[in-house]
Amino acid sequence: MFMQQEFIIFPNWFRIHFIENEGMAYGLKFGGDFGKILLTLFRLVAVVIGFVYMKKLVKEKYNTGLLVCGSLILAGAAGNLIDSMFYGLIFNDSVGYEVAKFLPAGGGYGSFLHGRVVDMLYFPIYEGYLPKWIPFKGGDYFVFFRPVFNIADAAISVGVITILLFQKRFFGHHLQHKTTGQAVSQDHAVE
Repeated sequence: MFMQQEFIIFPNWFRIHFIENEGMAYGLKFGGDFGKILLTLFRLVAVVIGFVYMKKLVKEKYNTGLLVCGSLILAGAAGNLIDSMFYGLIFNDSVGYEVAKFLPAGGGYGSFLHGRVVDMLYFPIYEGYLPKWIPFKGGDYFVFFRPVFNIADAAISVGVITILLFQKRFFGHHLQHKTTGQAVSQDHAVE
């Protein structure tokens, strides 16, 4: 696909829309080349720490749901990290109506750590004008759900949202078990 090319999957609400995101969520950038390297290194550190933390959770036999959610977050972060580390090395720019070439003779469009993350899922569920009675934005053209994202972003979002929704179930039993164990040890220490 070339940049901004779009395929309509379900009319009015689901499209495959090809873009390359230079920054982070919602296309936010972090200050030029230095910012791009810093962002990619942050992603690398986050993935390493996430992997170590997941090993700890598995070893301590945390709730399976939490492990699945943590794995989704870790896999999504790793997927975006791989794009930002290597995509610029193995593809050239997709300019105009030209499709990017895999392993081009002249090399990719960027160096190591300078790749863009490919986003392609677009769900413009509602497109239209907001009612005029809405303060500040009334009468403006509006698209709900505007962000274009990828499978890795979706995995991260599903993992985080599910942890937030089920945090008592995921952490409650484990924390209660630890607290009960500490109380029992303190009772024996008093005797």
